[in-house]
Amino acid sequence: MPPNELFLSYSSLDRAFAHSIVNVLQNHLIRVWHSGTNLVGGQQWHDQIGAALQRCDWFAVILSPQTLASIWVKKELVFALDEPRLENKILPLLYQSCDLRRLSWTLSSVHMIDFTGDFHVGCRELLRTWGIGYKQE
Repeated sequence: MPPNELFLSYSSLDRAFAHSIVNVLQNHLIRVWHSGTNLVGGQQWHDQIGAALQRCDWFAVILSPQTLASIWVKKELVFALDEPRLENKILPLLYQSCDLRRLSWTLSSVHMIDFTGDFHVGCRELLRTWGIGYKQE
């Protein structure tokens, strides 16, 4: 069953790739919360992130060397891994090869969706998670 809303965690240095993923998901009618468009000026951003983590029923994290250096991605991932309602609803999206153990010692046990090759193959695999056929735009 598709998510009511997916939380997308990523390093700000991977923003362009994140927006590509968001566009694909939204084009397939999947609601996505991500800091790139959901945070606006004047908000207590950490409160907004916390509220979204509490609300969203799926969690995806874009993995890259930049991700490993992001303290906020690590905090968001730790929350997701510790949240019982997100069990089997965490999607690691491998954008660039990196040492996952530096981010989480348990993440390597979760099936990765590989975007290091063809973007459209990765999109097809991601959407297959929910039984949705990929319509390439």
